[in-house]
Amino acid sequence: MAFQFGNTQSTGLFGTQNQKSKDIEVTSPPDDSISSIAFSPASVPLTFLVAGSWDNKVRCWEIQNSGQTIPKAEQMHTGPVLDVAWHDDGTKVFTASADKQAKMWDLNSNQSIQVAQHEGPIKVVQWIKAPNYSCVMTGSWDKTLKFWDTRQAQPMLSLHLPERCYCADVLYPMAVVGTADKNVLIYQLENQPSEYKRMESPLKYQLRCVSIFKDMKKNLPTGFALGSIEGRCAIQFVQAQNPKDNFTFKCHRSNEASTYYQDIYAVNSIAFHPEHGTLATAGSDGKFSFWDKDSRTKLKTSDQMEQPITCCSFDAKGQIFGYAVSYDWSKGHEFFSTQKKNQIFLRANANEELRPRNRKR
Repeated sequence: MAFQFGNTQSTGLFGTQNQKSKDIEVTSPPDDSISSIAFSPASVPLTFLVAGSWDNKVRCWEIQNSGQTIPKAEQMHTGPVLDVAWHDDGTKVFTASADKQAKMWDLNSNQSIQVAQHEGPIKVVQWIKAPNYSCVMTGSWDKTLKFWDTRQAQPMLSLHLPERCYCADVLYPMAVVGTADKNVLIYQLENQPSEYKRMESPLKYQLRCVSIFKDMKKNLPTGFALGSIEGRCAIQFVQAQNPKDNFTFKCHRSNEASTYYQDIYAVNSIAFHPEHGTLATAGSDGKFSFWDKDSRTKLKTSDQMEQPITCCSFDAKGQIFGYAVSYDWSKGHEFFSTQKKNQIFLRANANEELRPRNRKR
């Protein structure tokens, strides 16, 4: 089903809904674990959400002011969809799959075409919009990072990675890629993408996610947050003025009274609020938490969901926090249940909940 972008301006978030009411559940969710969600960019007057999942599909919903979610369209890969990303003009979505392809989905025509190919599953896809070029960035388990002009069959640039690509984020003019063996590579994207810095993750175990943050005053990317399977996050500045500016903190761990053990869960996703610069983490414990990295404080922790939270994201205005609830296989096949459905929830008062406590309104 194809759809056209409307030109109705948003007048209010979820109408007059009580801010403290239950989070809104997205209708017609994916049939398997949800790998990635992303909201439409600010260039789109309406709000849309796309999600990629292990049922080989990518889906799109329109989010109305009332909070109602309307399924609009879907597309297929021949393998699980591992990542999704929007074009900056909001008319196209890029999808990365375990079938070793990345596709560009034109939402107006509901047609998708292959725009990238790797020798292994493609774990991440990002759109780069630079003053002098634009391209799709793909990172794969074949240990390469490739940059594609969507009009050409061959990559405009291919860079070797030290290990399999596990996670990546782009906020022009910076890209950060995390790989197996705890490698973190920072790229500058001006003129042409090139490696700027390579480091080892300050976390002890396997990386799961990365998200770039910016200097809110200068509005430029200045560092990134890393999440790992050990229930810990790292805040890392690219050029720290003081080594103590870089730090790690524990999260997504049980609060057991026993001194003998503590349940530790993977940090599956990290997202920064576009206005406040505070962040959300989502974990295998089925909880999300909001944090203020500058004051190093926790703002909120959610109730526990029935399944892990696999990914999370903020809309372009920072008013909606979206998160996906589905099994991440962190406890093995014996904990998988067909009775538990996959869900995506929308939380409407993110702008207030993510506001730093020490900042005046």
